[in-house]
Amino acid sequence: MELKEKVISTFADRFGGEGTLYASAGRINLIGEHTDYNGGFVFPGAIDKVIMADIRPNGTDKVRVYSIDINDYAEFGLNEADAPEASWARYIFGVCREILKRGGKVEGFDATFAGDVPLGAGLSSSAALESCFAFALNDLFNNNSIDKFELARIGQSTEHNYCGVNCGIMDQFASVMGKKDNLMRLDCRSMEFEYFPFKPEDHKLVLIDSRVKHELADSPYNKRRASCERVAKRLGIETLRDADMAMLDAVKTDITAEDYFRAKFVIEEKDRVLKVCDALVAGDYDTVGRCMYETHAGLSKDYEVSCEELDFLNDVAKECGVTGSRIMGGGFGGCTINLVKNELIPSFIETAKTRFNEKYGHEPKVYEVIISDGAHKITE
Repeated sequence: MELKEKVISTFADRFGGEGTLYASAGRINLIGEHTDYNGGFVFPGAIDKVIMADIRPNGTDKVRVYSIDINDYAEFGLNEADAPEASWARYIFGVCREILKRGGKVEGFDATFAGDVPLGAGLSSSAALESCFAFALNDLFNNNSIDKFELARIGQSTEHNYCGVNCGIMDQFASVMGKKDNLMRLDCRSMEFEYFPFKPEDHKLVLIDSRVKHELADSPYNKRRASCERVAKRLGIETLRDADMAMLDAVKTDITAEDYFRAKFVIEEKDRVLKVCDALVAGDYDTVGRCMYETHAGLSKDYEVSCEELDFLNDVAKECGVTGSRIMGGGFGGCTINLVKNELIPSFIETAKTRFNEKYGHEPKVYEVIISDGAHKITE
């Protein structure tokens, strides 16, 4: 059953009548990895995979919500002490609380929701859920008086305060602010952003999900962040955003080789994001693809956040003549994002599946994605 029909019919079955439909998207990040905490740029876009909810005020102080995908129901009040136990319901409770904390209005409501954002593939299904409910509650109870950037912050604060994840703003930002046929360059220092056209006639984005996630004993994310902070301190700057390779090379003998290569990747990645922006304006997808391969090489060799399976998928992409390919996300598993010429898509997918299965004993999952709108009300 189509997602929309499923959400509507389930609402009618559980609560009677009909509500208002809202949706918000998962996201990809074309380039700009591990740059957010270094004050640099990220370059995300919303995709055509969404969380969709049917919502209606119920005239009480209770929220009653049903998750179709996991067949689970939760009911909770709107005070801090009313936090539900189910982790999925805490995302919705957190959004309610964060709106109330900011002086917004939330009253009791009934809702059903489902999604087609693949779980565990690094496409930010949790941000899509937060953004969907934040947008809906802003529309239903606040006359859309909360600006969209604040809705993204509400989602981020939900992660921090109710879900135990100390995330940046990119996922929620992309999910709320996404615009069809456009990627967004977000400056993680100033929070300024700009839309850039992304509508390749002869290419599509294909995600190859390795379906592996390597758990590491120490916290590689924190270690890499510490490396970047040590180098910035040695350079006398706040973040590596203000560094260039000449500055880094000047202190090469004063820092460890590991710290040098971590900082080298971040500085080069900052420049690549800006190069990709110029290339997109010019419609130059070959340059975009070349930068993606350079990012993968840097993440693998200098930042050391890749893994054997992702390097293998990147090599297969290169051998198949794919325009651009790289790890997407924090690393150590998950997806590669691939910019593929239309005529190569069937053979690339077949080759990647077959060769990966031969080597690792399972097929990767494949998702073709289209850059789409972020959070919105569904009116038709």
